[in-house]
Amino acid sequence: MVVRKRRRAVLIPLVLYAISSAVVGYFVFHAHHGARGLEAKRELKREMFALNDELATLKAERASWEKRASMLRSDTIDYDVLDGQVRQTLGFVHKNEVVILLNADGDGASKSFASPVTRGSPSP
Repeated sequence: MVVRKRRRAVLIPLVLYAISSAVVGYFVFHAHHGARGLEAKRELKREMFALNDELATLKAERASWEKRASMLRSDTIDYDVLDGQVRQTLGFVHKNEVVILLNADGDGASKSFASPVTRGSPSP
C-alpha cells in the first residue's frame, strides 16, 4: 500500500508535467511556424519592403512620364520634345537632313542617324 502511494505520488506529477509540456510545446511550435507565426510575419515584412521599393520606383517612373506628358500639352508645348518624339516614333526626317545608316550589329540590323545640313556646307 505504501508502495502504491509512493508510485502515485511520483507518477501523477510526472504525467501532468509531461502533458503540460507537450501542450506548451505544441503552442510554441505553432506560434513560431504557423500561418500567423513569427516566420510568416518575417516573410510578410520582406514582401512589404520589396513592394515598397517597387512602389517608389513606379512613382519615380510615373513622375517622369507626367513631366514628359506636361511638355506635350497645348498650353506649354515644347516643340523640340514633340519633334524628337515624332522622329523617333514615326521615323520622319526633314528635307534638308542627311540620313546615315550604320550597321550596329553583325546581324544586319541598322540604326539611322539624321543630322541637319546647313546652307552653304557641302553635302556628303
